[in-house]
Amino acid sequence: MTLPRRPKGFMFDLDGTLILSDRKLGGYSAIPGAAETLRALDARGIPWIAMTNGSAYPASVQAPRLRAVGLPVRDERLFTPNSVAGKAMLERGYSRVLVLGTQGVVDALTEMGVPCVLPEDDGAHAADAVYVAWHPECTMPHIHLACERVLDGAAFLTASDVPYFATKEGRSFGYSCAINGAVARVTGVEPEPCGKPSPLALPMIAEELGVSEQDVGVVGDDAVAEMQMARAGGAIGIAVASGSTSHEQWEAQPPERAPHVVIDSVQDLLAALDIG
Repeated sequence: MTLPRRPKGFMFDLDGTLILSDRKLGGYSAIPGAAETLRALDARGIPWIAMTNGSAYPASVQAPRLRAVGLPVRDERLFTPNSVAGKAMLERGYSRVLVLGTQGVVDALTEMGVPCVLPEDDGAHAADAVYVAWHPECTMPHIHLACERVLDGAAFLTASDVPYFATKEGRSFGYSCAINGAVARVTGVEPEPCGKPSPLALPMIAEELGVSEQDVGVVGDDAVAEMQMARAGGAIGIAVASGSTSHEQWEAQPPERAPHVVIDSVQDLLAALDIG
């Protein structure tokens, strides 16, 4: 596998690529070499951002936690599915979005100007859009309400429909994927993902980096989330074996999810791309 061209900017995944967290998302450890790689890109004037499929916290909360473990991630360089979802919701003019997620999800969308309601709020039964995100406290009444709204014609969006993410304890399943499955099974409507590999995400990433989509180096550990997005958008897929996917598993990926190159971890990025 070889790169079709050298990237002019990079998007880095978080879990399994730059960090490993615990399953409750309460504690982070930086992957060796991650901080040094990011600082080296800064020194060379090469733009980069970090984008996670995790939706539990807004960037203003999560970025300081990344800096606390040594990663030079400023708030404005960290993006979540909420960043993409909020932009789409505002452009589409939803009047009320039912959020199945934590207060952090609501805060992130509200900061962008999206009118949100939680399942227990007045007006939840009149929502014209449903957004499923990180929601460990989800209950059957929440799912029932979401199904009602979708069956009544509300738009159905989600932060992520990827089943797993890498943690210190191994693979952990994504709450949003499980909730999506329940709502989709009842309603027959599949959710529109806003995080990776959503077609909504790569254009925003390229815009933030100031490069074309074809010049974005997408660095990640997940074949669906990162590599499928890179392939579908004509970007450059750079896979790491430090998270949820091994070298052997990368070799077995179909063309639409195959990376252009596989490295052991992000600390090998500069050498693999011959960025001196």
